[in-house]
Amino acid sequence: MRLMALDVGQRRVGVALSDPEERIAYAHATLRRGNLTSDLAALAQMVEDEGIDLVVVGLPRSLDGTLGPQAERIQRFGAVLAERLAVPVVYWDERLSTVAALRALREAGHSGRAVKGRVDETAAMLILEGYLAYRRNLGQTETRGTT
Repeated sequence: MRLMALDVGQRRVGVALSDPEERIAYAHATLRRGNLTSDLAALAQMVEDEGIDLVVVGLPRSLDGTLGPQAERIQRFGAVLAERLAVPVVYWDERLSTVAALRALREAGHSGRAVKGRVDETAAMLILEGYLAYRRNLGQTETRGTT
């Protein structure tokens, strides 16, 4: 099964993909946000082109676990995306994924523009790695996520 993870921001959407065996998550692309229609069309096309079976949307919970205004915006985006796609959409806790992505990129020697250009897709990769680990730990093959 092939999975796609999204780190949805107000200006960009980071995209990561898994291999069909669900062992590896890799950064795939950063989409510049336009309007909702064009964003959904681009993501739907990517799902089709890449043979995606499940989309994981990063849900930015607060540190105390509650859902704030940004998480509610992401849930609305995810709901509209789910209506558009022929594959399931699940949410995955993405607390601090952008911070971790920034740290990982800097530790890898990237700086300035290189970090800015890759942080969203790296955050999506970290979201997907967490979700894949969850599935492996449960030995699960069905579509379940956390909200």
